[in-house]
Order: sequence, then structure tokens, then C-alpha cells
Amino acid sequence: VQLQASGGGLVQAGGSLRLSCAASGRTFSRDFMGWFRQAPGKEREFVGRILMSGGRTYYADPVKGRFTISRDNAKNTLYLQMYSLKPEDTAVYYCAADTPPFTIYSEMSNARGYDYWGKGTLVTVSS
Repeated sequence: VQLQASGGGLVQAGGSLRLSCAASGRTFSRDFMGWFRQAPGKEREFVGRILMSGGRTYYADPVKGRFTISRDNAKNTLYLQMYSLKPEDTAVYYCAADTPPFTIYSEMSNARGYDYWGKGTLVTVSS
């Protein structure tokens, strides 16, 4: 099983960027998939996640209203559309999958609850 994140790059503050996460080796159409990020010197931080079968999404407060998670089950691909980017959004972004038994709601932001991880893609937002 492999998760491959892509789409990172350098963008100016206020700009937009879309990340993709292509899954192979297993379908995740009935699982949760999410995004985390890790800035230099900081712990990995939950960004948000989506239930792949129904599309319900959950977001961390710092990105609510600016980031949108979507999926294409036919392509086994997860997306993270980022708008109004800020310098503090600079980080390596990772996609991850939560498979059964699923992480309970109150623990969805805990990285230890995710079973599969991609290698990450770097997003740099300049001021």
C-alpha cells in the first residue's frame, strides 16, 4: 500500500495551492483519509479529514474556511485545496488513512490513529 502526496511548492501569502494524494495497493473508499502537517521544529498537526464514502469532512480550527478536503473514489485520490495561504501554513503536508477499527471522533486529530502514511510534500508560503 502506498500513499503519494504531491502538489506542494512555493506560493505567496494569500495564494492558493491544491495537494493530491494518490493511493495504490488498496482502495480506501470506505475509510477515513486525512491530512496532517509538520512545520520545522514542531509536532505533526492535524489539518482535517474526510469520510471517503459519504464525503463528510472535519477540519482543524486554524484552517477552517480556508482549506477544503475532497476525494475522487474512482481515482482513489484525496485532495486538499488551500486558499488564503499564510506563512504559518508552511509545513510538510502528509496524507494518511484511517482504516477499521476507526479512530474515535474525539481522537481524530491523533496521528497514532492512522494506519497508512504518505511521504509528504512541502508547502512554503512566503510573506
